[in-house]
Amino acid sequence: MNKIVTTLLLCIILWGCTSESISHQYKSLPGHWDKDEIVKFSLPQLDSLKSYDIFIHIRNTNDYKYSNLFLISDIQFPNGKVITDTLEYEMARPDGSWLGSGGSIKESKLWFKENIRFFEEGTYTVSIQHAMRNIDNIEGVKLLEGITDVGLSIEENTNR
Repeated sequence: MNKIVTTLLLCIILWGCTSESISHQYKSLPGHWDKDEIVKFSLPQLDSLKSYDIFIHIRNTNDYKYSNLFLISDIQFPNGKVITDTLEYEMARPDGSWLGSGGSIKESKLWFKENIRFFEEGTYTVSIQHAMRNIDNIEGVKLLEGITDVGLSIEENTNR
């Protein structure tokens, strides 16, 4: 009986600690990401009284030959305002092993915006473009091999 109660309590605690995605979208790529391809996501209508966290999801294979990833991301507000960020994410440990989860395709969940609120009515759009360059080369990497999917998720921020 004690094992059952302990197991049930553990399940309740673990369930309460997980955050639930309000929105989770993916765009598939053909195994590479062209430097001119901008991946766009329209956000669902969100409660203006709540705060949210936004995450970028990247799925990659072993064909991805870099240990990091540079992205340029925009949030376009319904009134026309645009906030642009240049982001850098670590994708691999110093020994070369991937930081993401999964088997032959690794998924990395990357922080984008934390504790953001959506006050304006209308459609918000998030745009993501890779900004990878090789050392000593000002031209961007034309085809970023090994990226299979780009995703975006939104979770309610419960740390108020």
